[in-house]
Amino acid sequence: MSVLRITKLGEPVLVGLARPVTDLGPDTQKLIGDMYDTMYAASGIGLAAPQVDIPLRLAVINVTPENRRNQFVIINPKVVKREGSLASEEGCLSLPGLGGATFHRAAKVMVEAVNEKGLPVVVSGEGLLARCLQHEIDHLDGKMIIHRAHLKRRLEMHWALRKLKKDGLW
Repeated sequence: MSVLRITKLGEPVLVGLARPVTDLGPDTQKLIGDMYDTMYAASGIGLAAPQVDIPLRLAVINVTPENRRNQFVIINPKVVKREGSLASEEGCLSLPGLGGATFHRAAKVMVEAVNEKGLPVVVSGEGLLARCLQHEIDHLDGKMIIHRAHLKRRLEMHWALRKLKKDGLW
């Protein structure tokens, strides 16, 4: 397996709607393994395929990265149930150096998807897992946290990005 380059804000793949996964063959299996390696190398808890420049509806997640047995993949996921509301800060691997944003997401979600073997799965999560599931599915829909942040925070993130670019750090 290998570590892939993580795409950043401004790259077209991050704003388009990702295509459904139709083939779970060796190339997709390798992609899943590479995405796990990339997520762990970047100290993340979730990574969507568009974040590695692959416009497919696939994401890997592990909100307890110290225990790799808790990792899982969601392929062609769909949120089928949302409950409650929770405000907390959220960061993104595709926004390095910009910090996070605080906003509301559902406190609990139920997601239907397919796993790496093509079997249907239902993932229910609350708190951090619910937030991570929604965050990664947002990536598959071409949305990022900067699009959900309040106007003031969005402007702050844009100014920080301009400074990072000016300083050659982006």
